[in-house]
Amino acid sequence: MTVDERLRLALQEDVGSGDVTTSATVPEDRVGQARAVLREPCVLSGLEVFERVFNLVDRALEIQSPYRDGNQADAQAVVAVVRGRLASILTGERTALNLLQRLCGIATLTHRLVQAVAGTPCRILDTRKTTPLWRDLEKKAVHHGGGKNHRFGLFDGILIKDNHVAAAGGVRAAIQRARQAAPHTLRVEVEVDSLEQLQEALDARADVIMLDNFSVDQVRRGVELAAGRALLEVSGGVTLETVRAYAETGVDFISVGALTHSAPAIDISLEVSA
Repeated sequence: MTVDERLRLALQEDVGSGDVTTSATVPEDRVGQARAVLREPCVLSGLEVFERVFNLVDRALEIQSPYRDGNQADAQAVVAVVRGRLASILTGERTALNLLQRLCGIATLTHRLVQAVAGTPCRILDTRKTTPLWRDLEKKAVHHGGGKNHRFGLFDGILIKDNHVAAAGGVRAAIQRARQAAPHTLRVEVEVDSLEQLQEALDARADVIMLDNFSVDQVRRGVELAAGRALLEVSGGVTLETVRAYAETGVDFISVGALTHSAPAIDISLEVSA
């Protein structure tokens, strides 16, 4: 499903059979403009989607922005201006803002985590904990914030989780079966929840090992145990307050589900004038 198809469904959800408030209060031919104003500093993401929503409502609307996705902007910055029929602007307002606020929130939280680990070789990754049908936009927002994308879906990367391990009969068995079945171009990653499982994964020659819900001290011992034989990823419960300590252990990656499932939306208002 294309972005436009999803945006049309989002507009249909909000508008339904018609915007009754706007139809009742705003003359059809009245024109003006609306300014998208930040109420807090952020990293921008979703400007192209913001523009596209208004274009789908009314192709005659003109949208301009002095910014690009990935730029940083301060509070009170006017990040976009929409000009044309005010009725069209009001009809598209909520859908356009919802997406812009959400994507800016993801980019901003990602940027804060990336800055928190600056100076270490550790990279911040996203996860598949995304809003259904909006994964591509949310992962793009992570990229705009300076983070890296983990696998997009189940089809483009092998990640053996704890339930796979249980179903396969253990860490070693799961890795061996993955090696036999997987294309040679795909790395085999496995999730472990103890140092004992880490040793088992190392012995089975996993390419990447995810240390799930390890403490900082446990991660440090895991790095020593691995001794460079596999890439190590930390996942589970990492926050802005703890991410630096995890990065300084020497792990290669830290994946943070909160980037896409808990990032607070950025406060942005649309100020309309006739």
